Amino acid sequence: VQLQASGGGSVQAGGSLRLSCAASGIIFSIRDMGWYRQAPGGQRELVAIIYSDGSTKYGDSVKGRFTISRDNAKNAVHLQMSSLDIEDTAVYYCNTRLRMTDYWGKGTQVTVSS
Repeated sequence: VQLQASGGGSVQAGGSLRLSCAASGIIFSIRDMGWYRQAPGGQRELVAIIYSDGSTKYGDSVKGRFTISRDNAKNAVHLQMSSLDIEDTAVYYCNTRLRMTDYWGKGTQVTVSS
């Protein structure tokens, strides 16, 4: 299983970024896909999950600002982030679970400045 995240960068507060994760080595369409993040000194936390049926779940801090989507034809999951806040600064990781094992991408840095 390989997960390759991209799209991170630096943005001013109030701005937007779109993260993408390309997956390989799995039957993508039947996998739940998630985004997690870890801020410096903090624990990894859920950002959003999109289930194989297309339903979604969001962490409380990003509800209404972030949107997760998937493209099964391209084996990709996206995270559209809007109204970014300084507290959104973190490394963002793509995730899937296969046979009770979590797989993580390398992570992509998102830095929000005032």
